[in-house]
Formats: sequence, structure tokens, C-alpha cells
Amino acid sequence: MFAFRAFVAGYFATLLFHQGLFSLFFSLGMVPVPAFNLTPSQPLGVPAVISLAFWGGLWGVPVAYWIRQNHGAIYWLKAMLIGAIGPTAVAMLIVFPLKDLPVEMKTVIGGLLLNGAWGLGVALFMRWPSTAKPSALSK
Repeated sequence: MFAFRAFVAGYFATLLFHQGLFSLFFSLGMVPVPAFNLTPSQPLGVPAVISLAFWGGLWGVPVAYWIRQNHGAIYWLKAMLIGAIGPTAVAMLIVFPLKDLPVEMKTVIGGLLLNGAWGLGVALFMRWPSTAKPSALSK
């Protein structure tokens, strides 16, 4: 059940936190393309944003596992750092070269920011709704 919940957390963190920040970057003119890319991805032809969310779900499992025992500020900081560094390193060192995409400093910084936001989203979804007290929900 933990792995499923972590996958769902990573999936929705991609759609809300990663793509939400990407939308903000687009609206500020920091990136040339809008978020929620619906272009079919290879090899299955699913929209790119769904493929990204699937990979976000897979990444959510180890991130949630590594932060599960932490509390307070360490929980959030660790989620942000692992989220920022892990997926960005894999993207820049493996995925980009395989797709013959250039790796530039602005791409690395953007990846760290987007994936750090995603990591915070995973942490939030792993805590939610369990952080709410039942009495608070009934009022």
C-alpha cells in the first residue's frame, strides 16, 4: 500500500507542483513552451505530460521511502533536496544525452527548481490527509 500511495503522490505532484511551477515559468517568459504538453511521446504515444507524471509516480516511491522516518523541517528539506537532485541528475546525465538534448546551466537550474517543487509535492501528498485531525475535519 505504501508504494501505491507513493506512486500516486509522485504522479499528482508532477501535475500540480512540477507543472504548476512550469506554468509560472512560462507566464513569466522564462521557458518558451507552456506546461501540460499534450504532444504524443514515444514509444506509446501517450501525451508527454502523462508520461512525465508516470515517471514522477515511479520516482515518488523511493523519495517517499527515504523521507518516511523524518519529521519537521528535515522531512520537508530532505524531500525537496532528494526531489531536486535525483530526477535532475538522471535527466541531465542520462535522458538528455540519449535524446541528444543540450545540457545548459539554465536547464540544470530549472530542473532543480521544478523537481524540488515536485519533491515538496510528494512530501505533502504523503502526509495528506493524515496530518489533519479528525476533529478539525468535522467542524
